[in-house]
Amino acid sequence: MSNPGISVQIRSYESADAQTTLRIFHEAITVTAAADYTPEQVAAWARLDKPDLRRWDRSMLARDSYVALVDGQAAGFSDVSADGYIDMMFVSPRFARRGVARELLAFLERRARRCAVRQLSSNVSITARPLFESFGFHLVAEQHPVIGGVVMTNFHMAKELNYPE
Repeated sequence: MSNPGISVQIRSYESADAQTTLRIFHEAITVTAAADYTPEQVAAWARLDKPDLRRWDRSMLARDSYVALVDGQAAGFSDVSADGYIDMMFVSPRFARRGVARELLAFLERRARRCAVRQLSSNVSITARPLFESFGFHLVAEQHPVIGGVVMTNFHMAKELNYPE
């Protein structure tokens, strides 16, 4: 699934990516997702008052994360666990709707298939739900997690990975 308009390269996350990926995380929430969430929800989710670069880096490394590059510039990032769980999927607003998230999802699916994972799953924002649905994920459950005392809405979604017999 390639996008003829741009070329996306995907590589493993490195500690040198910490500041850039944290910025993408914040911008994706405060700009892109702000259309679907209240200002209070955006502030709680983005945790702008608690930027901890070392903690961020450790968590990105622990999740086996990947960075999507467009013309050598970080455009987004994601991850997939050994059991097929996608914890984070964020794209810079500068690269929104240009195929970066779709390329990341296709990459994660190929990686999961190489490990014979049977299902991909994720807790998906209101903003990301249409993308995941277009990629073959189905709704498992609407959820209302509480972050920093603020009730959010997201969706547990899954995609079965079928293999030839």
